[in-house]
Amino acid sequence: MVKKTQNATGAGKSGPALSGAVKESASQIWLAGLGAFAKAQEEGGKVFEALVKEGLSIQRKTQAAAEEKISEATNRMASMATDISSKASGQWDKLENIFEERVSKALNKLGVPSAKDIDALIARIDELNRNVAKLSAKQAGKASPARTGANGATKPAAKRPAARKSA
Repeated sequence: MVKKTQNATGAGKSGPALSGAVKESASQIWLAGLGAFAKAQEEGGKVFEALVKEGLSIQRKTQAAAEEKISEATNRMASMATDISSKASGQWDKLENIFEERVSKALNKLGVPSAKDIDALIARIDELNRNVAKLSAKQAGKASPARTGANGATKPAAKRPAARKSA
């Protein structure tokens, strides 16, 4: 069971007066709510437009900041990719040089001449050919025209009879 409690001061409004004050207060609260609702409807369009403008401004700012960060990250990644590519290229060059050296050593052990050896031999052969041509030209210059035959071949010199000794 519920017991009614009295106010601690002993003074209070009577039942009907209290009931009227509560009704009036509730009515005022209700009217204030309706007024706020009406005001919100009137101002709602303006507030909505202001909020859209503010949201658009914030979106632009954040988009610009995001694009800046993306650009910065892209530049960093491009720089890193370039560094990695140059390092990898250097490693491939080293590997290629090692491979070439080992193949060269193996061919040398088998007795296969290198490109340098062949170039040196070609240079020596060319020099020898020039020397032979010079010697041939000197020999041709020493041969007398009387000794050459109709076909241009050099004839052996005629032998003179040996002088006889008197006894």
